[in-house]
Amino acid sequence: MRRILVDTGPLVAILSREDSLHETCVKALREMAAPLFSCWPVVTEAAWLLRHSPRAVQQLLGSLDGGFLEILPLAGTEAKPVAALMKRYESLRPQLADATLVYLAARERIETIFTLDRRDFSVYRTGRRRSFRILPEMD
Repeated sequence: MRRILVDTGPLVAILSREDSLHETCVKALREMAAPLFSCWPVVTEAAWLLRHSPRAVQQLLGSLDGGFLEILPLAGTEAKPVAALMKRYESLRPQLADATLVYLAARERIETIFTLDRRDFSVYRTGRRRSFRILPEMD
């Protein structure tokens, strides 16, 4: 089974019917096996972006206990390698969520990411120094 990391953009799009990429992300999600994997910085970022919709924030948090989304654990000692990734890619001005996902991809050997941030994730590399497989595939 292929494991997939999920970034903030698709979570927000899925939970917000007003998002211009809602249908695209929902359709892509239907083809993915649960659970998707992520981290607390992504959930925090998504909750902040969805802050005007308490129902969407509740759905997001509920998905953590419903088998849809699994949070990969991070220890405090892992802050240094995440910071090193932020330094390595500083020309992109990476967000903490992005750097954490790149770190987790390397640690967990995950090479597929569900993201709308094609610009940055086409530059970031997996732990095996390969390009990420980015979903959803768009024209």
